[in-house]
Amino acid sequence: MAESFGADPARYDRARPRYPHEALERIVADFPGRDVLDVGTGTGILARQLVATGCRVLGVDVDERMAAFARRTGLTVEVAPFEAWHPAGRLFDAVVAGQTWHWVEPVAGARKAALALRSGGRFAALWNAGRPDDALAAAFAAVYRRVVPEVPMFGRVVPAVAGHSRFSDATAEGLRASSAFREPERWDVSWERTYTRDEWLDQLPTSGGHSSFPADRLAALLEGVGAAIDDAGGSFVVRYTTIVATAARA
Repeated sequence: MAESFGADPARYDRARPRYPHEALERIVADFPGRDVLDVGTGTGILARQLVATGCRVLGVDVDERMAAFARRTGLTVEVAPFEAWHPAGRLFDAVVAGQTWHWVEPVAGARKAALALRSGGRFAALWNAGRPDDALAAAFAAVYRRVVPEVPMFGRVVPAVAGHSRFSDATAEGLRASSAFREPERWDVSWERTYTRDEWLDQLPTSGGHSSFPADRLAALLEGVGAAIDDAGGSFVVRYTTIVATAARA
């Protein structure tokens, strides 16, 4: 599934939410310098936001399709699973991962991040956790249960922050187990975004696993979700929490 997101890089880059300014400002303030390694850079969404703050970013991604898109936006990206990637003597002030660290084995990833960091460098993993209100989330889940009943995880209504907290918890445990970092911290930033029907249906196929659905089932899924949005008035608010798990290199 980690390699499923490159099926349509342009859609992914267009539709996926960015990271709030408040979160980026706070993260970058803790960097001892501006040389950053972006793990799972994808199409470069987080990397480009960091470049805009004055950082110099090298991306690493497992998917050549995503890397090729990011390169076309001016980024430098190397292709490898992070656990197998080698820094080749290069050192960075920060190692970051936006919406991707849960695809990395947490202890091996933490040790590799430590190898790439200068002493006092900063590790930071971010996730945008959000969903509509309970009623609309339940309507979406009902569509999934009807169209793709063999994938039960999509048919459940799970609080967004609780679902992503297990990612940040596993990240913190991996950082501790590596013995290379100071005690991890977690902090959250809350924000909102209003989606139109078309905007939500544009981003829905970029969710993990959706590119593996047969075309007719994906079409039925989009039709059902679109109808639920129409019933809700044609647009809706997603309340996001950006979760940050971070620690300094010992």
